[in-house]
Amino acid sequence: MTRETSASVAQGADGPLIPVLAVVGVGLIGGSAALALRRAGQVGQVLGVGRNAQSLAQAQALGLIDAVATPEQAAAQADVILLSTPVGGLAAILAQLRPHLRSDTVLTDAGSTKVEVVQAARAALGDRIGQFVPGHPIAGAERSGPSAADAGLYRDRTVILTPVPENAPAATAHVRDLWRACGARVIEMDAESHDRVLGSVSHMPHLLAAAYMAQVANADDAALRLSLAGSGFRDFTRIAAGSPEMWRDIFLSNRDALRTELTAVRGVLDQMERAMADGDGAALEEMLLQAAQARRNWRKE
Repeated sequence: MTRETSASVAQGADGPLIPVLAVVGVGLIGGSAALALRRAGQVGQVLGVGRNAQSLAQAQALGLIDAVATPEQAAAQADVILLSTPVGGLAAILAQLRPHLRSDTVLTDAGSTKVEVVQAARAALGDRIGQFVPGHPIAGAERSGPSAADAGLYRDRTVILTPVPENAPAATAHVRDLWRACGARVIEMDAESHDRVLGSVSHMPHLLAAAYMAQVANADDAALRLSLAGSGFRDFTRIAAGSPEMWRDIFLSNRDALRTELTAVRGVLDQMERAMADGDGAALEEMLLQAAQARRNWRKE
């Protein structure tokens, strides 16, 4: 079940939507959000938090952030904290933030899984869980790091929020307005549905692309194959170039949904293999026709 919101966000008379924003992980996702909010005039000061001093210095030089901060400083100063690190590291950073967190600070994340993220947030934040509004922007690229930040990354893209029962309506609205200010449309759904659906249409394509790329790269004649590969290979394997750390965490975090999807994909592959083994052109063509029609009808104008 989803609920969509898509109204525009106007800067208030008292200043920007977010006076002080802290971005934990100033790469493609967090950096693009900071840049989009800055371009929209909806953020005052942007603090950058991260493990890599060189990356943070680059983010500051590029104008994505105004200053570098520790987790403790970010918790004490920020009105909104956007966590855009790999999902496996969220529990640790939330635990660092918790003792220093202002009572009016709103936290949100950009993680690609939600059930395990909510569990980790509950464990780390305890009775402060109401300040954390889980989110997932459906946008990205194979590039990473501060230099990949793009103010237009979220324009006309979907952001999913999976609020927890403890979230105050104002906190959820604040996060919704953040993403709308970036140009995104926002929908809400429960965390379990999010992980099941995104496991199929977001996580599984990356898994299949990576598996196929690894199979080709490990072949004895890999150099010859790659020298002759064309646009189909390029398009299918593009997303295999994504962050290994990020996708490792996603696959492990959403492993139950992904294993269910893998079983279904293996079933279809088995059907195709049987049709080829039997020389059953009619059955093979029917499967290809169904796939072609489904792809052509996807987002058909």
